[in-house]
Amino acid sequence: MTAEIAYIGLGSNLSQPQQQLCNALQALATLPDTQLTGQSALYRSAPLGPTDQPSYINAVARLSTYLSPLALLDALQAIEQQQGRIRQGERWGPRTLDLDIVLFGSQLICEPRLQVPHYHLQARAFVLYPLAELVAEDFRLPDGRWLRQLLAECPPEGIERLTQASIIDL
Repeated sequence: MTAEIAYIGLGSNLSQPQQQLCNALQALATLPDTQLTGQSALYRSAPLGPTDQPSYINAVARLSTYLSPLALLDALQAIEQQQGRIRQGERWGPRTLDLDIVLFGSQLICEPRLQVPHYHLQARAFVLYPLAELVAEDFRLPDGRWLRQLLAECPPEGIERLTQASIIDL
């Protein structure tokens, strides 16, 4: 069995968001059968959905993992819960931590609990630009789309790069 490369989108807008992302990266680095192999800079973005909430802090992490996609999803949701995430059914509402599997190797996944590539990826500059820091310039998504084309169609308006990479030591 070979390891898969997974890209995880991180976001927070409650309870010290930058610290939430740092804590999440540390938790990702300790997942079983998984190694944290890269992390983007942090970005600030306006919230999706309700505008009466704080701005988000976002990043993308690269993992090498032997976990299955659903086992990884379970692990990510456990990290969210440990960091105070409360799922209340409000889509795009404020949260301490949001961890999403953006890509999982070359797999296309369409299950009730998980869609990969992540749905609406093409419209989320706060995921695309951090992802671009971690992949080759000519990166092609498993569904055949080129990352450079998605970037060209989704300008970085509304996002602000906050830090250099290496938020935590790898």
